[in-house]
Amino acid sequence: MTEQKPMTERVPMVPEAAATGRVAELYEQARVATGLPFVPDVFRLASSTPNLLEVVVGGYTGVFADSALSRGTKELIAAWTSRLNDCGYCTVAHGWFLQQFGGSAELAAAITSSGGLADLPVDERTLTLLRLTAKVTVGASDVDAEWADAAREWTQEQLLEAVFCAALFAFINRLVTTLGLTAPTPQPTP
Repeated sequence: MTEQKPMTERVPMVPEAAATGRVAELYEQARVATGLPFVPDVFRLASSTPNLLEVVVGGYTGVFADSALSRGTKELIAAWTSRLNDCGYCTVAHGWFLQQFGGSAELAAAITSSGGLADLPVDERTLTLLRLTAKVTVGASDVDAEWADAAREWTQEQLLEAVFCAALFAFINRLVTTLGLTAPTPQPTP
């Protein structure tokens, strides 16, 4: 991952305390979806345009809902996709979430510093899924071999969720880096 230069956000972000109307409602949905007592900056990036904030909240809520893939697997895909897209903010954030949902600190650290999939301490089954999502992340159109390999280990529903997660995070990574978000804002401890 290349070193991220400090940047300021390029769009106004509505502070939680100043949120009203639809933005306040969507902030509450984001807190419920993340299980956090605050609204992460990635949501606040779209807060000046509530219809776009709704897309971000809806995408996050849909991807991280209980489903065919475990939350830990989805966090792994989100962190790895973010690493491949050189999005420091999302790599750190989803590395932390990965650890909250069963991933090891060793795995989170390997994602941040690895040179490739071979450096990740995961089993072969998981590697087949990450090979597929890596192709999705970089926009490769030829995924036949990776799909066939992954389909031997994962269900069609799991593959669809994995591809959707990687594609959504490719979008979020580009949003975050383009709009200048480089590190999560520290939150006060209660």
